[in-house]
Amino acid sequence: MDVSIHTIFASTLERSASRDSLVGRIAEWVGSNIIEGHLQPGDDLNSVALSKQFQTSRTPVREALMLLEKEGLVTIPPRRRPHVALVSLAEVREIYAVRAHLYMLVSELIVAQASDEAIQWLRPYQARLEEAAKAGDRDAYFWRNLSFRATEAEICGNVQLQRVLDSLGLRTLQLRHRSLLHPGRMEQSVNDHARLLRAYEERDAPLAIAMTRSLVLGGLVAVEQSGWLREQMEKNEQAKQISNGAQHRSDGATPL
Repeated sequence: MDVSIHTIFASTLERSASRDSLVGRIAEWVGSNIIEGHLQPGDDLNSVALSKQFQTSRTPVREALMLLEKEGLVTIPPRRRPHVALVSLAEVREIYAVRAHLYMLVSELIVAQASDEAIQWLRPYQARLEEAAKAGDRDAYFWRNLSFRATEAEICGNVQLQRVLDSLGLRTLQLRHRSLLHPGRMEQSVNDHARLLRAYEERDAPLAIAMTRSLVLGGLVAVEQSGWLREQMEKNEQAKQISNGAQHRSDGATPL
């Protein structure tokens, strides 16, 4: 199953109340820039500039940002400019814990019930991962890794599990892309994927489950070691101070 930013946002739009293709295009542009790190947590999102960029009114822009807010990528404070959502350490750890257990179940099911032919569907994706890693192309590696994982979910044979994984949303993609920026992470990941695929082919459930756990939680370690979360914690603290200051000024205002 090939995964791209377009297919992901098409699916996201289907889950929302909106079917507006313009809203989808705006959400896709903003969301992909957040996921790939071109827009950082805390960065302002100027709806006027976005409306000019997409040659539209501010209404579709607001709808697109509200869609991304539901997905956890954007925050829209009252009477203030929207911005890229900040990230907390607790949230990140919870997300990775959920992903680890879900994908461990995927691996267990693949070993138990996927056909040999279905397991071989993963081979071309592994080859593409190796190509991207060799070229040092993190963005290509990221999207090809999503395709590998989506194919795993497809061949595990559990539709409900696949839906739960899909429902984890876009925030997980932002974190997964960030983990690849850590030195050596992409090389370790591609080697671990190769071992995981061999475990599937050899019907070695304990190894497959262990490799999946290592892959997912290795991403968490990479995010934590990158210093990125520490930056988010500092931004969160600054945002709280600004919010508290605004509240104090409001409380001390002279009544009209």
